[in-house]
Amino acid sequence: MFIFGLFFVTFAYYRSLDLALFQQSQLELNQNWGALNTVLLLTSSWFVVIGMSAIRKNLRSMSRACLSLAWLCGFGFGVVKFFEYGEKIEHGITLTSNDFFMYYYIFTGIHFLHLIIGLCVLAYLILRLGKNKPLAEDLPLLEGGATYWHMVDLLWIVLFSILYLIK
Repeated sequence: MFIFGLFFVTFAYYRSLDLALFQQSQLELNQNWGALNTVLLLTSSWFVVIGMSAIRKNLRSMSRACLSLAWLCGFGFGVVKFFEYGEKIEHGITLTSNDFFMYYYIFTGIHFLHLIIGLCVLAYLILRLGKNKPLAEDLPLLEGGATYWHMVDLLWIVLFSILYLIK
């Protein structure tokens, strides 16, 4: 979180140096892709919350189902991001187009890496819930995985705001 905080401060600083470039470049982003990804991650976090609640009630199958739905939403985020990147590249917008897009690709790319790690974490938790062992033993592990997933979601909300929304 500290590193991302530094990223956001750095972005704000360089944005202040060339506000016109950043605002013009921002218009080239597809807000629909960004909004869809925001909905997907918020929905996935909602499923994680329901899944964790189910774990505390010892409802293993419901928890697995909710975490699986969270995983699917996260995977959907990745698919949407793949199409969004493709759209940008098709229009000749790359990492070297300008400073805004350098930050766009680096920040969303680092977030994408954290998303992939989060998907692996969720998959591990889903598999772990498939084992017939007491849930109480796994509660700290499950809560840690859920917290990581919520961090990925929180980071996206900030990225969506600074890249797509703040004029």
